[in-house]
Amino acid sequence: MGGTDDNSNVRSVKMVFVTVGTTCFDALVEAVDTQEVKEELLKKGYTHLLIQMGRGSYFPKKSAGGSGCLAVNYFTFSSSIADNLKSASLVISHAGSGSIFETLRLGKPLIVVVNEDLMDNHQSELAEELAERKHLFCAYPQTLRSTIVIMNVDALLPYPPADAKPVAKLINRFLGFPDD
Repeated sequence: MGGTDDNSNVRSVKMVFVTVGTTCFDALVEAVDTQEVKEELLKKGYTHLLIQMGRGSYFPKKSAGGSGCLAVNYFTFSSSIADNLKSASLVISHAGSGSIFETLRLGKPLIVVVNEDLMDNHQSELAEELAERKHLFCAYPQTLRSTIVIMNVDALLPYPPADAKPVAKLINRFLGFPDD
């Protein structure tokens, strides 16, 4: 075991995974890319920020991380974000029911950010209802920083896994998608 050992400087990775799904939600990507939001994530002990930006045209600033700095990376699409969700310590997501329930099923702390630009936004109703039941935190792009400041992930209640499929089917039926 000779030589100098740098392990004293190695922080355990606490990744925040941001997903907008297949949509364009630049307001979320821009909000999470602000210095204020990054500083709040650092204060909460997060070390890495990985952003799935979808069809957006706003490109976040990449950063290698380091002392007092969040490591930031991004990508547009992936055939599966399951591995990203599994390795995340916190998920910040658009309000799509698939993303919400997949994250809740994994038992990951979740902040759902509602896209106010969508017409007839029934997604906000779902996010607000699940936030009221203390399964997740609900925010808007302009309130993301304050939500991170006040969030206590230990106060979240696990989502009962048996409820996810019937609710998702009901939502899909309401939106006009066929039952699987």
